[in-house]
Amino acid sequence: MIKPRKLQHGDTVALVSLSSGLAGEEDIQWRTEQGIERLESVFGLKVKVMPHALKGLDYVYDHPEKRAEDLNNALRDDSVKGIICAIGGNETVRILPFVDTDALKNNPKIFTGYSDTTTNHLFFYKYGISTSYGPALLTDFAENIAMDDYTVDSIKRTWFSAEPVGEINTSPHIRKIGLSWASENKSIERPKDNNSGYESISGSGKARGHLIGGCLEVFNNLRGTQYFPELKDFKDAILFFETSECYLDPEIFEDYLRAMSVIGIFEHINGIVIGRPQDGRYYTEYKEAWRRILTEAGRSDLPVLYNASFGHNEPKCIIPYGLKAEIDTEKPTFKILESAVKN
Repeated sequence: MIKPRKLQHGDTVALVSLSSGLAGEEDIQWRTEQGIERLESVFGLKVKVMPHALKGLDYVYDHPEKRAEDLNNALRDDSVKGIICAIGGNETVRILPFVDTDALKNNPKIFTGYSDTTTNHLFFYKYGISTSYGPALLTDFAENIAMDDYTVDSIKRTWFSAEPVGEINTSPHIRKIGLSWASENKSIERPKDNNSGYESISGSGKARGHLIGGCLEVFNNLRGTQYFPELKDFKDAILFFETSECYLDPEIFEDYLRAMSVIGIFEHINGIVIGRPQDGRYYTEYKEAWRRILTEAGRSDLPVLYNASFGHNEPKCIIPYGLKAEIDTEKPTFKILESAVKN
């Protein structure tokens, strides 16, 4: 994989809205500003807001070509060292016909987001560029009161250091969902639940492979399109999957997994890391569905870790696409064996 250069104090990052235009809504402005301030004060970065990033929900929805224009210009701008997505959504796939693939290939940069941004990550992946399934501006950087140390540590280890990322533990706590983003709530800390460590739910021993995955619902939506990974992309991989705030009914969730099985994905991979369902919803039901589908696929031997802290969880860690990783079901542990960036 082509790795971007590491970030340093004083570097510039670009803010883009490639999915939803929520960051430009008037009642969300305080949160957008708070996220930008954290990039500046916590990490010493400068923030360049791309021209269409804050034009609001309607404009961003109506103009996928302008969203792509912001991405293209951020890629071409030599002063920009990283690209931060404001938030996810549900139709960033509409921007892909407008993306300048030459700019993409010739200017590898740190790129982060999750949920619907899975589509963008997989597009980068097709061109061999490693990106970060990680924090977004409105959720993680703009967390009430202060950013979580777990997320801050993951950002520093992944984007600011060219050393191997190393072991990734689960977060010690999980932020509860439900506090609205109304400005009158901005001084209220979201409550926490204690978080247990990884669960080994299938197979035994260790597995190694390159990382590929994202949000399960987005993967399902991309099936049959030119943007879905080829089977060869899953050969000897460590698959990482998590689910969104939609809280898929367990029967539908199982159908999605079965579709992945029928495609042949589970025949090719070496292991799986599964993110904790948001707010723990359907925690047991999803776990049972994974076991059932892997048994149907004849892969009950596959090493699988459950309850990882990425995606629709705060705090979250970063999972870089394409990097070599190891899971150990006995300890259990999850490690990224190389650096995500270069000097």
